[in-house]
Amino acid sequence: MLKTAEKHVTKEDTDFVMLKNLIKDKLGFNCEYYKDSHFKRRIDVRLRASGSKNYGDYVRLLKENADERTILMDTLTVNVTNFFRNTEVYDIVEKEVLPAVIKSKSTSPLKSIKIWSAGCSIGVEAYSIAMLMDHILGNTIRRYNISITGTDIDKASLQQAQQGVYSDVEMKDVRPAFLEKYFVKQGNQYHIIDELKKMTHFKPHDMISGPKIKGFDIIFCRNVTIYFEKELQEKLYMDFYDGLNENGFFVMGKTETLLGPSKDRFKPFNAKERIYCK
Repeated sequence: MLKTAEKHVTKEDTDFVMLKNLIKDKLGFNCEYYKDSHFKRRIDVRLRASGSKNYGDYVRLLKENADERTILMDTLTVNVTNFFRNTEVYDIVEKEVLPAVIKSKSTSPLKSIKIWSAGCSIGVEAYSIAMLMDHILGNTIRRYNISITGTDIDKASLQQAQQGVYSDVEMKDVRPAFLEKYFVKQGNQYHIIDELKKMTHFKPHDMISGPKIKGFDIIFCRNVTIYFEKELQEKLYMDFYDGLNENGFFVMGKTETLLGPSKDRFKPFNAKERIYCK
């Protein structure tokens, strides 16, 4: 009779589990839902930089060094991003998605439009949407109550989003007319104008284990769920479905795909650009 081979648990495996538990306890970052391959790549950056030989070494360093804990959190949550990233997606949002939402609200007495930028990082997506709203509506924007909510788990990113101050790196896809209208340049920095700040607000929120939020006309969650395990992706897509108003839109990343029940619930609006409606 053949015996099933048992998986040999190494010290490295044990230390890695210990490290994940420490990160959850000390940093409040729940890494259980992340793909180990992605998570290890981010961790290995800090192992090399700190001179740690293995996960056990790094656990000891994290326990003793508060500065390293701060740096690690930045490493785990860092996102390379800029305004109007993947401009072809924003073209459809500008020409079809936002006009559809605006039209659906035009006969409503409240004219309330709620948009969620989930995993908003430093806020460029939320402000990009705000620019498009202002551009489309012009002087009629006063007739609408527009609320764009950006959420993230990284406090440093949210702080930058609230300040609305950016560098040349984030500006590469901004139209010249938008650059002139929606930013004030001071030295090498670009400051978002107050009119857009009034439309947007940012707050900490954990989409994995935080409270469910609802009532949105559009939800953007782009290039975030690719780091999560399949089961969590399925759950989050249904959370987003439930978070939308009827006929609301969901915009996901170009490398992401609907999974599980959400695949049957969402209707394709522009499948090429990963835009769906409820």
